[in-house]
Amino acid sequence: MNKSVKFIHILAFTILGFVSCNSPKNQAIKSKVDQKVDALLNLMTLEEKIGQMNQYNGFWDVTGPTPKNGNAAKKYQDLKNGLVGSMLNVRGVKNVKAVQKIAVEETRLGIPLIIGFDVIHGHKTLAPIPLAEAASWDLEAIKASARNAAIEASAEGINWTFAPMVDISRDARWGRVMEGAGEDTYLGSLIAKARVEGFQGNDLSAHNTIAACAKHFAAYGFAEAGKEYNTTEVNPSTLRNTILPPFKAAKDAGVKTFMNAFNDVDGKPATGNAHLQRTILKEEWGFKGFVVSDWGSIKEMIAHGYAKDNKHAAEIAIKAGSDMDMESYAYVNHLAKLVKDGKVKETLINQAAARILKVKFELGLFDDPYKYCNEEREKKVLGSKKLHAGALNMAKKSIVLLKNSTNLLPLKKQGLNIAVIGDLADDKTSPLGSWRLASEDNTAISVIEGLKAHSSNNITFASGPKLYTGTPTFVKEIKINNKDKTGFNEALNAAKNKDVVIMVLGEYGFQSGEGRSRVNLGLPSFQQELLEAVYKVNQNIVLVMMNGRPLTINWANDNLPSIVEAWQLGTQSGNAIAQVLYGDYNPSGKLPMTFPKHVGQVPIYYNYKNTGRPKTSDHDANTVFWSHYGDISNEPLYEFGYGLSYTTFTYNNLKLSAKSLDKKGNIKVTFTLKNTGNYKGKEVVQLYIQDLYASIIRPVKELKGFKIIALKPGESKEVNFTIDSKTLEFYTANNKWEAEVGAFKVFVGGSSKTSLVDSFELID
Repeated sequence: MNKSVKFIHILAFTILGFVSCNSPKNQAIKSKVDQKVDALLNLMTLEEKIGQMNQYNGFWDVTGPTPKNGNAAKKYQDLKNGLVGSMLNVRGVKNVKAVQKIAVEETRLGIPLIIGFDVIHGHKTLAPIPLAEAASWDLEAIKASARNAAIEASAEGINWTFAPMVDISRDARWGRVMEGAGEDTYLGSLIAKARVEGFQGNDLSAHNTIAACAKHFAAYGFAEAGKEYNTTEVNPSTLRNTILPPFKAAKDAGVKTFMNAFNDVDGKPATGNAHLQRTILKEEWGFKGFVVSDWGSIKEMIAHGYAKDNKHAAEIAIKAGSDMDMESYAYVNHLAKLVKDGKVKETLINQAAARILKVKFELGLFDDPYKYCNEEREKKVLGSKKLHAGALNMAKKSIVLLKNSTNLLPLKKQGLNIAVIGDLADDKTSPLGSWRLASEDNTAISVIEGLKAHSSNNITFASGPKLYTGTPTFVKEIKINNKDKTGFNEALNAAKNKDVVIMVLGEYGFQSGEGRSRVNLGLPSFQQELLEAVYKVNQNIVLVMMNGRPLTINWANDNLPSIVEAWQLGTQSGNAIAQVLYGDYNPSGKLPMTFPKHVGQVPIYYNYKNTGRPKTSDHDANTVFWSHYGDISNEPLYEFGYGLSYTTFTYNNLKLSAKSLDKKGNIKVTFTLKNTGNYKGKEVVQLYIQDLYASIIRPVKELKGFKIIALKPGESKEVNFTIDSKTLEFYTANNKWEAEVGAFKVFVGGSSKTSLVDSFELID
């Protein structure tokens, strides 16, 4: 009898015994899964329970010899002894099956591993970076994108992703803005829900769904100065009203795991913050899944100055509610001794192990530990046409048209002489973005390939100076070329006498992402100089931006006729960009983050607080005594929610069904949207509300609703939203979510710079 069969028999016997010795009333309270977990815990030693709380990175080539010495040998022995509950960065059916076989068939109890991986925006077939997907404002498309990622990742043996990242961030200097949904809490919460539902599907035990992980809990996106892993300073109101709601939305959507953060909150590292993990997450919100540390974040509490050593760090983390240790070796090395010495209660170990085991049961791993290890499915699914079609659809929806003042776009598909300039235009790796661990370099469709495939125009390519030197990697700082201008003159010559110049500029894929903070948000290397030089010989420029964060492109906005924000769009990047430039797809994306005019404005966001001296105050704006800069205006370059189309839309006839609202009623907001241009198009209509006075200062406006409306040329449609007291709730001075009576403004428009406004009052 092999271990897996033996375990099933033991477990079944134990469950029968467990059920028989407990009252029917108690058993009715517990689910079948909880009963199985309790039964299994009764079989486990203290060390085996702690082993479930231990996660190791893939540490050896499973197709090679068994490790005999050093740390790898210890990890291997721990795996065989049942002291590993999860592994990450092991992928491919052959590899996953090999490590799973050790856990299931060679350990005492045969408990299967949960296999984790960073499935951030696709797997082998890559969709746009998450910030780009957020620009679509299309929740169903985002959900479908996560679903496709889960289908592909699960085919490689993976059953747990460290996504979605739901951190709200207002600082484009922070490289990980590319991994989130932007600056807005409302939009971010809806996207968090969509991504969780996409990854986990309707049945977590299905072979093509994976457990999701809401990260980073909490306030990671508020790192001071946008510097990675930095400290944070957030007040309770900001924490509750801005930072936590997307996490709560993920929890309510059924997310199975949370990941804590590298930063501190209120002077305590998030990994050791009991208020966050136990009081709010597990007690107040009733989260039943498990919390995993970020990579090494338990031992990093030593560097924070919060823990004496790794043993002390283990004690702090488990008491704070961190259930699984990722690569700190703190739990596996120290928790048993801490329990035996009376410093940690074994009940905490039982609770953590139970949470982890429950997710494994829910994934169906105990029913079939090898359910994700089907080589035939792996070959069929990876890189399939269906996945590529989904990536292309998502990429087109993610593109934002920032400027088209002379209607240079869309371009004709024939008869044009086009110069395409920029190192990124011919790059087949950079568009894959920062998180591309399962993908292969040189697999993206380049802009050049896309442009040639979708037209018969005469296209000339000139790289210009290289953006970077060497070979960029995920773990090393990218080396930007600031010395070699080779190709500069060639690019200028290519631009002369062309009908159109398409310049593809921005950041390399590894310039944003984890560890990629920047203080300069302009175009790197010689790109700005090249752009201005080309403009002198040909002004018919379409600037295509490929970047992972908002950039300061003031000169381009002031001088160029057309600007397209194309982000890093993944595997189908070039095809998506070409279809938009040629008008096969009318762009409808809207910015999920504010674009500053200058890095000195950062952090910059639309839902700021007015202060006591705003520009519209009674103070004389001609004096210096109001909230402003002396050398630049307060306004951003492009506001949150901004984005153009090849057609135009007008908003008219804003009406409220009532001027007062009681807490049990609602108000209908209606207005007329009309397509006044020459193309069929989609508009993301947006509803904002301002609470004019409250127990805690409220923002000048907050997004409270949006819809995507498709209209033909000349077509009009009445659009409506419903406002009730739930819409108006916030975390008040009473330390609870509630709506306060008072006066409110309603704004409607195509961005946070809205065109229509009305008002109403909330009454008791």
